[in-house]
Amino acid sequence: MGEKADGKSEPDHSRDESEDSESPGRSHSILARLFGLNGGSDEPDETEPSSVAAAETLRARNMLVNLRNMRTLKVNDVSVPRADIVAVPVDAERDEVLGVFIEHTWTRLPVYSETLDQPLGLVHFKDFALKYGFGRSDDAFEMKGLIRPLLYVPPSMPIGVLLHKMQIARIHMALVIDEYGGVDGLVTIEDLLEQIVGDIADEHDEDESGIWIVEGPDVYVAAARMDLEDFETETGVQISLPNRDEEPDTLGGLVFRIAGRVPERGEIVIHEDGHEFEILDADARRIKRLRVRLKRHRDDDPLAEAAE
Repeated sequence: MGEKADGKSEPDHSRDESEDSESPGRSHSILARLFGLNGGSDEPDETEPSSVAAAETLRARNMLVNLRNMRTLKVNDVSVPRADIVAVPVDAERDEVLGVFIEHTWTRLPVYSETLDQPLGLVHFKDFALKYGFGRSDDAFEMKGLIRPLLYVPPSMPIGVLLHKMQIARIHMALVIDEYGGVDGLVTIEDLLEQIVGDIADEHDEDESGIWIVEGPDVYVAAARMDLEDFETETGVQISLPNRDEEPDTLGGLVFRIAGRVPERGEIVIHEDGHEFEILDADARRIKRLRVRLKRHRDDDPLAEAAE
């Protein structure tokens, strides 16, 4: 499902033009067939256990809701901001490019000329490894021979239209260009699909489901998706915000509520009771991992209560 190694894409022109329409409805029908959604029918398979059928029905409903949201969500709602884009210059050395691939474990990197506002395309790790890996370190490195095209899209484009463009062009990365011609963000096909099916974890993603590390007295590292009540039970400290509507269910949701936005990696968010939340991993849309430093009050300290 990628581009050709020579950097050229080959759209399929054999189909009728009506099939290549860039309407969100077209993306809806493609994805409905792709993920086995039957146009909104929630009838469970009678051969399945009722619990399994109920789970599948709920999953189908959620995906259909997400598909409908693709008509209203814009590219700038899901794109990685410019400050978080990792790219390489066209005159980079082989070891420099290799180091970036190893550090970030991504398969595609944007390539630029002098600044990021002068993009040339992207380099795919497969092309890089096949040409300069496997003991071929003596070959003279030339980035220009590896550059593939990428898409350039406005921030106001509906994500359903962009997904359809990526399918037609077989290009899975797009740079978001602002009104002045500068690069404003980056979107991959994975970012778009996650809007439909939820988080897509690969072999390089950490398994956050079991992360619960005690780093020191009242210092914890946890997945942002950890249940807030479970955290309070483990630590014996109440950190949920009292008398608030729609109380969040997770640590990440709590931090988002306190900050009023998705905080950046490395940022420290302060709780009204003095607790500190250090963001260890996050992207433009969600918090992934954080360090919690609890500030215990006398009422929270079991040793203090015992001493009394």
